[in-house]
Amino acid sequence: MAPGVGKTYAALEELKRRRDRGTDCVVAYVETYGRPLTIAAMGDLEVIPRRTVDYRGVQLEEMDVDAVVARRPAVALVDEIAHTNAPGSRHEKRWQDAAELQEHGITVISTLNIQHLESLADIVERITGVLVRERVPDRILDEADEVQLVDMTPHALRQRIRHGNVYPPARAEQALESYFREGNLTALRELVLRRLSATVEEDLEDYMRDHRLDEAWPASQGVAVVIGPSPATPNLVRRAWRMSDALRAPLVAIWVEPAGWGAASPEARAALEDHLRLAEDLGAEVVRHRAGDEVGEILQVVRDRNIETVFVLGQPRSLIDRLRGRGNLATRLIERAPDCDVHVASS
Repeated sequence: MAPGVGKTYAALEELKRRRDRGTDCVVAYVETYGRPLTIAAMGDLEVIPRRTVDYRGVQLEEMDVDAVVARRPAVALVDEIAHTNAPGSRHEKRWQDAAELQEHGITVISTLNIQHLESLADIVERITGVLVRERVPDRILDEADEVQLVDMTPHALRQRIRHGNVYPPARAEQALESYFREGNLTALRELVLRRLSATVEEDLEDYMRDHRLDEAWPASQGVAVVIGPSPATPNLVRRAWRMSDALRAPLVAIWVEPAGWGAASPEARAALEDHLRLAEDLGAEVVRHRAGDEVGEILQVVRDRNIETVFVLGQPRSLIDRLRGRGNLATRLIERAPDCDVHVASS
């Protein structure tokens, strides 16, 4: 749920357990933050030396992917998978480094906090007031062979911080009064439990399907989200993903080029591409259409893919505005899609 609960310690213990059972294991990268218990947990595990990157006169250390691949262990610990690598690295993100190790047949053990999941970024920001910039696509969690929750009560974590086991004393009090307030931690803990309970439920459904324990699985009706360059789009995409995930339904991201898009600014075009990438990272099918009947194109996708719910930005207009032909996309979509649930979020 948060830094300091003991994820790295648990990962090191798991690595030692596997090593002691005869598996070839290495530490590819670990963050100890100078914590004595974490340092002690490393024990005599084999550690692959890091590579040094010079960035604007500052020496930064990153995982040496080539060295890990050359060593070819069976299992590698890659701590803090949401980390952003130093500029000039082969991959922008450490999760991409981990994926490369997997391509070489190396099993990866890693660690992650709930605030780093892309689909929950807006909720975490509302809870804590902190915008987390280092995020990973949800598929990194969903595609894991095994997920272990390292749990701790908010009170116990705050005591651990107070005793100096997480941050130096000068930082501890500041942390306790900001990010690590008990209310924040309680909300984050609930978020973790809800997210992982959904993972457990999905595993159960997969098991039942594989073993033909229930032959009458209804076809899931899809969820769609209309993409645009607006800064409000990312949170709209996340809301749509959360509904599709809860319903076990496919998510479709739709972009229909509006009239006059050819004159759009470079900033608007860049924002649009960022939003489409976000949808892809969350596992959505992205559908693009050239300029035309915007509502008609959206409704065609809705019909073709059995979509029941559409998320769109905008404000439904008054009756007078509609009579005067001022209906925006959200209003026109509602009028022409009476059999579809249209969720309108403030743009």
